[in-house]
Amino acid sequence: MRERHHGRQAAPEPRSRSGAIGHRFSRTGTEPATARSALRLRLLLSALFLPVFAAATAGFAVWAAHEGPGDSPGTGPLTVLAVVCGLLALAAALDLVVVSRRSAGTRGRL
Repeated sequence: MRERHHGRQAAPEPRSRSGAIGHRFSRTGTEPATARSALRLRLLLSALFLPVFAAATAGFAVWAAHEGPGDSPGTGPLTVLAVVCGLLALAAALDLVVVSRRSAGTRGRL
C-alpha cells in the first residue's frame, strides 16, 4: 500500500523488507550463531514425557488385559488409550533423537 507524503506518493517498500508472504529474506551467514531455538525445551519435555507415556501405555495395556466381560470401562476404551499413549511415547522418543542429533551438530559450530 502506498502512502502519500506532502502531495506525492511514497516509494514502495522493497520486497525484501515488505514482509510479503513467501519471500525469503537474504541470509547474512550468522543465523546458526544468533538463531533462537527451543531445542533445550524440546529435549526437556521429551525426556520428561517419554517415561510418563511409556508407563501409561503399559498401565492401560495391563488394565485392558485384566478386564472381564461387562467390566467398566471395558477393553475397547482402555486399548485405545494404550495405543494413543504408545504413539505419544513414540513421538517423544523420535523427538529426543532429532533434538540430540541437532544439538550434537551445533556444538561444533558455536
